[in-house]
Amino acid sequence: MLKLETLISEQELQKRIRELGAQITSDYEGQEIIVLCILKGGVMFMTDLVKHIQVPIKMEFMVVSSYGDAYKSSGVVKILKDLDEPIEGKNILIVEDIIDSGRTLRYIKNILKERSPKSISICTLLDKVEQRETTVSVQYSGFTVGDEFVIGYGLDYKQYYRNLPYIAVNKG
Repeated sequence: MLKLETLISEQELQKRIRELGAQITSDYEGQEIIVLCILKGGVMFMTDLVKHIQVPIKMEFMVVSSYGDAYKSSGVVKILKDLDEPIEGKNILIVEDIIDSGRTLRYIKNILKERSPKSISICTLLDKVEQRETTVSVQYSGFTVGDEFVIGYGLDYKQYYRNLPYIAVNKG
């Protein structure tokens, strides 16, 4: 059993998400965006974020795995579900729950670049900058976190705890 301690409260999350939505709206004024959610972890963040983006959007989803049931990324990236629509000439906003080593996101971004989008930007709820093993340019970042295993608000441990409305760490 995990002993959870709140790292980022529900109120802090929602405040920062509103701010990110306003920033994205300003940056994409007069343009359309395809908001690309990386499932499963990013879905709660994406659904709250798009409520605060005031430009035309379409939503797309990818399922990518590099963790399995482990605490650390395995480094092996698998695309389990790809995009449904072409992205050529489109503005893509990748929405991630967390960026750790950066390897998964670099892999996704390289695949998307081959499909000739107009632009690719990255929005992450949590950023483990100290854990970065590769260069990843993040345009929108919610919170920087340390090298703790975080769960809640879409992030899981063995598929559990995604439904927590806040971000927690295990102190047990």
